[in-house]
Amino acid sequence: MIHSTTLIAILLIAATTYLTRILGYVVLKNRTLTPRQKKVLDIVPGCVLISVIAPYFVSSHISDMLAIIITVFAATRFSLLPTVVISMVSTALLRLILVS
Repeated sequence: MIHSTTLIAILLIAATTYLTRILGYVVLKNRTLTPRQKKVLDIVPGCVLISVIAPYFVSSHISDMLAIIITVFAATRFSLLPTVVISMVSTALLRLILVS
């Protein structure tokens, strides 16, 4: 069973990631952006996610390390949303299997 605090954290992370993508375009909608500026706006949500998961790169839990490997592999094959879903599901399943 998922804890309510975990669910709230997941929802807040998803909302933050979504808002970082949308707000950049909303705030700058009347400006002409260079290709470089557009690329930065596309990268920002990934930076938010990296800052959230970075502490797990130094985790001693095998479930977290395996989930990171799966996530990195997924990131090389899929776009951001499927990668996030795969990472959350793999982390949850691995923690359920290996920690319980």
